[in-house]
Amino acid sequence: MARCLELAAAAAAADEVPVGAVVVIDGGAVGEGRNRVEERRSPLAHAELEALQQALAAVGEKRLPQAVLYSSLEPCFLCAGAILHARLRRVVFAARDPKFGAVRSLATLLEDARLNHRCEVLEGLGADASAELLRGFFRGKRGS
Repeated sequence: MARCLELAAAAAAADEVPVGAVVVIDGGAVGEGRNRVEERRSPLAHAELEALQQALAAVGEKRLPQAVLYSSLEPCFLCAGAILHARLRRVVFAARDPKFGAVRSLATLLEDARLNHRCEVLEGLGADASAELLRGFFRGKRGS
C-alpha cells in the first residue's frame, strides 16, 4: 500500500485526483498506475486500469487469477468491472469512495453472488493516509 500512496501523491502533484494502484503476483509488483484522467483527457485513465494493463502485458495473459490489486481508493464501477473481467483473486483498498465506490460504498460488485466471478476484498489498509491525501487535494481545489 505504501507504493500506492506514493503513486497517489505523484498524481496529486500532477493535478490529478490522488489515486495509486499496484498489481502484485507472488509477492512481486507486475503493474502499477496512477490517475492520469487530466493528462490523457480520458475518463478511462484510472490508476487501477493502468496497473491492470501493465500487469496483463507483463504476464502476457488476458486474466490474472493469481493477482492482488492494491489501490489507495475504493475502485469505481468502471474499475470493478475490469477487475472482474481480469478475474483477480483479491482487491485491497485504503479509503472508501462514498460518491463512486462500487466495492463497499454504493455497491458490493466484487462480491455479488449473481456474477460468475467474485474477489476477496479487504479494506482500510492505509485509509487515513489516503483520506488525508484526498482531503488535501480537494481542499486545494476549493480554495479553502
